[in-house]
Amino acid sequence: MKAVLRRFLKDEKGATAVEYGLIVAVLSLAIVGGIGQVSNSIIWLFSDNNSRLANAFTP
Repeated sequence: MKAVLRRFLKDEKGATAVEYGLIVAVLSLAIVGGIGQVSNSIIWLFSDNNSRLANAFTP
């Protein structure tokens, strides 16, 4: 039983998969957060230009 436990503790294949999974999870959260910020900036940009155009054409 000791040999099985030692072999289990030395095996790092599963740890590598877990590490890659954590990296993917963190990157996906960063991408989703970044897309939210970019969409807010684009909405502000177009709404600001739209109001400038509306003010330019009013008498």
